[in-house]
Amino acid sequence: MRILVTGGAGFIGSHLTDAFLDNGDEVAVLDDLSRGRPGRLDPSVVVHKASITDAPALRAVVERVRPELICHLAAQIDVRVSVDAPADDAVVNVVGTVNVLEAARTVGARVLFASTGGAIYGVDAPVPTPEDVAPGPEAPYGTAKYCAEQYLALYNRLYGTRHAALRLANVYGPRQDPAGEAGVVGIFCGRAVRGERPTVFGDGHQTRDYVYVGDVAEAFVAAARTDRPGVWNIGTSRETSVRELIALLGQASGRELDPEFSPARPGELQRSALAIDSAARDLGWTPRTTVAEGIESVYRWVESGSPDRAGR
Repeated sequence: MRILVTGGAGFIGSHLTDAFLDNGDEVAVLDDLSRGRPGRLDPSVVVHKASITDAPALRAVVERVRPELICHLAAQIDVRVSVDAPADDAVVNVVGTVNVLEAARTVGARVLFASTGGAIYGVDAPVPTPEDVAPGPEAPYGTAKYCAEQYLALYNRLYGTRHAALRLANVYGPRQDPAGEAGVVGIFCGRAVRGERPTVFGDGHQTRDYVYVGDVAEAFVAAARTDRPGVWNIGTSRETSVRELIALLGQASGRELDPEFSPARPGELQRSALAIDSAARDLGWTPRTTVAEGIESVYRWVESGSPDRAGR
């Protein structure tokens, strides 16, 4: 299959690109390189520097590559940024997605969209949360992702396309910036390697569904092979608290970590996990990596200097 990955030089996108290459697919990447790094990619992959917000440039790349499938991962991913600048977030995450759908239509490509499971469901959602629970996002980021999903569904109705969305839980793994502002596993591992105390906002009992990036890449490959529309949660169905993360990181590092506690951040969900029965049934996908195994992998990656091509 000929595939274009938007945001392919990013953390998740580079792993996804590797997974498709391993399956014998032909892969190209579109990335504005504002956060992505070409060094994460196999040297054989052609990188087209362009933004999904630049519709003519995006369309030109799509018409040049002529993909059968577009995996759309390019996004504004910071929830706090979305709160501070909701219009800017919508330009990237809503208008940018419409631009991708329009470009895909010119060559008849199917779109697999990386949505969010952690930010789309509301505070009253059951845990683990199935896909049929009504969304109730608490931030512009989740609202924009849900809006983008609705555009996928609209195009399926209007044009008979078979676009699909994968609602991702909290993805972690090698290549996620340990000095960044998002991705608690990478941040905690970075602090542990530097001998610093991890900072915990709130009491540390809040939970999330942490899914390993290699498992997420396999979910995209499975969804690509089904050629069916749908919306699927991609997680583990398991809650892991921040305190549990710190304990597991202590095991990986070989020393007990003493967290520093700060006030809870406003609007943060206390519990979150995704039900993945639909992905198991429809895609034949289930995660293979335990949180303990994943944290060990991330810690060793950070300890080794965080090389771009790690995690293969």
